[in-house]
Amino acid sequence: MDFIKRLFRHEKEKDNKQDDRGEGNRHLSKKLADNVALFKETFKDCDDVVYRDFTVGDDQRFKMTLIYIDGMANKNLINENILRSIMLDARQTHPKTSDIQDIFELIKNSSLSTSDLKEIDDVDKIIVYVLSGLTLLLIDGYDRGIIFETRGWQTRSIAPPEAEMTIRGPQDSFVETLRINTALVRRRIRDTRLKLKSVQIGTRSKTDVIIAYIEDIADENVLEEVKNRLKTINIDAVLESGYIEQLIEDCWYSPFPQIEITQRPDKVAAALYEGRVSVLVDNSPFALLMPATVSVMIQSPEDYYMRWPIASVIRLLRFLSIFIELYLPALYIAITSYNPGMIPTTLSLYIAATRATVPFPSFIEAFMMMGVLEILREGGIRLPTPVSQTLGIVGAIVIGSAAVQAGIVSPFMVIVVAITAMASFVVPNYSLSLSMRLLTFGFMIMATVFGLYGIYIGTILMLSHMVILKSFGVPYIASFMSYTSRDLADIVVRFPLHFMRYRPMFLQQKDKVRFDDKREEKIKSREAGQDDKK
Repeated sequence: MDFIKRLFRHEKEKDNKQDDRGEGNRHLSKKLADNVALFKETFKDCDDVVYRDFTVGDDQRFKMTLIYIDGMANKNLINENILRSIMLDARQTHPKTSDIQDIFELIKNSSLSTSDLKEIDDVDKIIVYVLSGLTLLLIDGYDRGIIFETRGWQTRSIAPPEAEMTIRGPQDSFVETLRINTALVRRRIRDTRLKLKSVQIGTRSKTDVIIAYIEDIADENVLEEVKNRLKTINIDAVLESGYIEQLIEDCWYSPFPQIEITQRPDKVAAALYEGRVSVLVDNSPFALLMPATVSVMIQSPEDYYMRWPIASVIRLLRFLSIFIELYLPALYIAITSYNPGMIPTTLSLYIAATRATVPFPSFIEAFMMMGVLEILREGGIRLPTPVSQTLGIVGAIVIGSAAVQAGIVSPFMVIVVAITAMASFVVPNYSLSLSMRLLTFGFMIMATVFGLYGIYIGTILMLSHMVILKSFGVPYIASFMSYTSRDLADIVVRFPLHFMRYRPMFLQQKDKVRFDDKREEKIKSREAGQDDKK
């Protein structure tokens, strides 16, 4: 009972703290000195906050103060469009104005050459604006401040998406600045029905988050579910979109990613056209797409930029690579340890001869080499690019050759590990590739304990989990569960574009027609006209 009482007391105190933190009932006063003192106390020991005091009027009797954060606000914009306009233009236009209301209206409507400004008196909201890079103007004798859009911090230039490289297609990617990312999406969807709804998440970080969707296409159920889950997030800071991904996914203990991540604006635009919802997070170059299905994870934007026969062959190659990554090491363990009669006699004798000097069982040999592979892979990611390439090539060759010559592993095991590693690189989605790497070790454990039966059991468990798994109410294998030709035309293979007239059926879109192909009708009418002439 004491524990329960302490628990309820802790929850009540936490709620009270949250209520106190979100009151938002402090307002500006008419005295400039009091307002400046309030902000100086709020930003105490914050040396990057700049306070610029100046006066306006014929007799210099109107005192004003600009407040902004150095490094987040554009100083040239402040100097040329705000200070210069107020101190020079306002003085020349109305040199003998005595009413503070006239001065305020003059500044707001006539003197400033900034495109975005707003009046506000809520102190808590003003603090958030200033911390976001905007500039505050306080006027003595007036109880409202003017907020200017002056954000101008240093940004990374738009570069090719390193995590999702393609040969054909756009070569731009998201950056860490939210408005640049929304502009990249807006360039591809010039439609007023594209909605970008802004929310803030994080009681301390106040991170800007954008919910993007096309109003007359998006699945309403998915959209409402995304909004509701974002509302339930109560965390002090969101530093990257991965925080939100983990907090709103359906099944946190599943090895499979239930939200698709991407660096590519064209991929986000394509998903929005399908009726899906995207979440863009400030300070993160990765967008979230939901719902996600396993078939979507295997697709690449390049599939739709190439002709359909080539795209179909490449997609079949991806499915084959997934099977190789999942089962090849486990099959090696099962066959060499339990079922050598499953392979031809010549190959079986060769494998036995190569393992004659190996002092370890096949499962220890496989786990050791797969562990070394993961170490090399992770080490290559953390190092600079020139060094990582050297590490990958030299490390694999040297360690593999030395291990074989020392008799620790067999040459056949080195081949199995190399093929598995290459197959893992074919999967276009990095999150799904990580899941496949994790499941590979799971199948290896099952093969070590039960042999081929262990692989069968592991496959049944994996498929059973995928059947019950959902992403925002949509079954994870929804595409494979469809019996319509319009969904089956874009799963294992990719049919020609004029066969894909409708959007995917697993989403309940308002507008289900992607395009209306009149080509066949035109060809038939043209042929009929030629026959009539003959």
